[in-house]
Amino acid sequence: MTTPVTAASSILPIVRPLRMAAAAFAAFSLLLAAGCGQGDIEQKAQTARPAEDTAKDFGNFEAHYNAIRTDQLAPDIARAYGIERSANRVLLNVAMLAKSPDGTTRPLDGRVSASAHNLNGQLKSLPMRRIQEGPAVYFIGEVGISGEEILVFNIDLEPVSGGSRYSVQFKREFFAD
Repeated sequence: MTTPVTAASSILPIVRPLRMAAAAFAAFSLLLAAGCGQGDIEQKAQTARPAEDTAKDFGNFEAHYNAIRTDQLAPDIARAYGIERSANRVLLNVAMLAKSPDGTTRPLDGRVSASAHNLNGQLKSLPMRRIQEGPAVYFIGEVGISGEEILVFNIDLEPVSGGSRYSVQFKREFFAD
């Protein structure tokens, strides 16, 4: 069971190592979605809400994922991760967490690949980059969109702990301002 995301986790907290991956993923997702609450960024309503779950349980591990337009990132966060801020770009963020029998989770490394397609069937390239911050490991990738668009993301996960591949598919709608 992962810890719920709270407003207090809007920056990457320093927590016990067993909970650091869950907290880092949640915090990074909040940084992406909330733009770090920076004063120089105009606060506006969220333009795309998840229509589906943002996590999937595979028994021995969990996959967490989210996608947002990159113009919702604070400029310093985008710069730190080498992400282009644009209303025509979407960022996919994926993390894997190993589950312990006591219900705690820890970061799980492995391989993540992803693709996306729109409802017209246009396949969009989505190269993923591995990011490690302390024990936290997650994967990010960017893809272009054309104004208002619905993307279907296909994510393949291969935890380092086993040779099995797992898949997740989810859909998000992105709106032009």
